[in-house]
Amino acid sequence: RVYMGASLSSLTENNSGNGGPGLGDIPESCVACVFLYLTPPEICNLARLNRAFRGAASSDTVWESKLPPNYQLILELLLHPHDVNICKKNIFELLSRPLPFDVDKLVWLDKYTGRVCMSISARAMEITGIDDRRYWTWISTEESKFNVVAYLHQVWWFEVDGVVKFPFPPDVYTLSFRVHLGKFSKRLGRRTTNFEQTHGWDISPVKFEMSTADGQQVSAECLLDDPQPEDGYAGGYKRGCWIEYKVGEFVVDKSDAETEVRFSMKQIDCTHSKGGLCLDSVSIIPLQLKDR
Repeated sequence: RVYMGASLSSLTENNSGNGGPGLGDIPESCVACVFLYLTPPEICNLARLNRAFRGAASSDTVWESKLPPNYQLILELLLHPHDVNICKKNIFELLSRPLPFDVDKLVWLDKYTGRVCMSISARAMEITGIDDRRYWTWISTEESKFNVVAYLHQVWWFEVDGVVKFPFPPDVYTLSFRVHLGKFSKRLGRRTTNFEQTHGWDISPVKFEMSTADGQQVSAECLLDDPQPEDGYAGGYKRGCWIEYKVGEFVVDKSDAETEVRFSMKQIDCTHSKGGLCLDSVSIIPLQLKDR
């Protein structure tokens, strides 16, 4: 292995020092066939070796294999019409950045697998009482992709609903809510969290629900503020850090139609009030990426 690594630079020339073949002698079409099995970052790294590798790394055939099967439909929704005819490598580069979709939603491709991911801001959801500043306020922050989160002071009836329609490529997706207990801020460059208004989340569980237009349904319940220490969270507790609560999974079989997904987060036990919670977003991520 050491010998081969040390000799790689000499193999990139058209001929090695003893007149034998080098990497520069491999036909560009053969290199492109190998690139079909590599990830986009690996392809970009190998493109620096020589002319044949650079040519193969720009091949439309290579990059089309990294794009979702319905990428043209996604392009029409996310980009301007004049961007649709650019080369496939540039299309992948564009789609691998978070792009706005509809209102307060972001869509991007995972740079390793080309799978579609989505994040939905709290601003795109229907939140009971959100327009009354006695109950809710919006907080600007760099800790969110959308630079803003919804902060709950206190309510008796907590309900958040959302819906998204998008041509997700065939895959298994998982949907999660991103939630934070406590009001965080920066003081003298350090992050601090205030829990004075955090209450009521250890009495009754929050119910999460998700459904699709084709009949898939799933629900889950969870105490957001567990008084008992729990492994996997900062300090053993759920307070003071962002936690993604998984609602469930749904399957997309077709790539030529929109998938409608509805989701909700509720705690409507009116025997007690609850407050001191930040709601950032909902994420829809391919299950394989979520596990990774």
